[in-house]
Amino acid sequence: MSLLGKTFFISGSSRGIGRAMAIKFAQEGANIVITGKTDSPHKKLEGTIYTVADEVEAVGGKALPLLLDVRDEVAIQTAVDQAVSTFGGLDVLINNASAISLTPTLKTKMKRFDLMFGVNVRATFACSQACIPYLKKSSNPHIVNIAPPLSMKAKWFKDHLAYTYTKFGMSVCTLGMSEEFKDQGIAVNSVWPATTIATAAVKYNFPEKIYQASRKPLIMADAVYALITQDSTTVTGEYFLDEDLLRQAGVNDFKQYMENPELKPIPDFYID
Repeated sequence: MSLLGKTFFISGSSRGIGRAMAIKFAQEGANIVITGKTDSPHKKLEGTIYTVADEVEAVGGKALPLLLDVRDEVAIQTAVDQAVSTFGGLDVLINNASAISLTPTLKTKMKRFDLMFGVNVRATFACSQACIPYLKKSSNPHIVNIAPPLSMKAKWFKDHLAYTYTKFGMSVCTLGMSEEFKDQGIAVNSVWPATTIATAAVKYNFPEKIYQASRKPLIMADAVYALITQDSTTVTGEYFLDEDLLRQAGVNDFKQYMENPELKPIPDFYID
């Protein structure tokens, strides 16, 4: 299914997985709404909404960079309305923005707790709520949450309860909205990496050896591409791993995605 002229709203797309998806879809001629809080260079983190916009247009896509705090529902609605006004509609929402703090209960400050709930759960709900009226008009509407398969096992909660709670909150949005909007043809699915991904979150929260043993964000972009090019009426309410989607698409060489191909990839959280 062609992405030419299709419009994507991607939260948290100034770097990492969001950036990789923006560029991937732009190569197919898509319109990309790039959102994030970074509009000027950061001393540690590469990329801004404007540098990604330049990359999108360099590969043949159309870009609309928008400064957006996804905790602000009014700002979300304004951004979505601006996207539709610019491109004439909306076809795919990708809830990618995420906040992380791998801390146990007694070391999780409530400010950080609120940040993770605001960026992970609340923003997924709010962005979906704002986009769905427009997605209903699309010929192949998809919502993709970058969230893990639901696995209510204590081992995933005990070391970082707050973070896991919020990521599973995104997964619950997949569960509920997929059924709620099935009759309207809107596919709602989750995609999660089978291994750690070489993003800034991994680089600054884990030892360098874990970063080197991670896969590049491109694997998630390729996996989501394999999902959103399917008929939305035939695939919804699923929790996919990137590897599984790519295997279904005929990909067998995963070394091509490795940051360091000589290392064995490290399984991500929530993978049994």
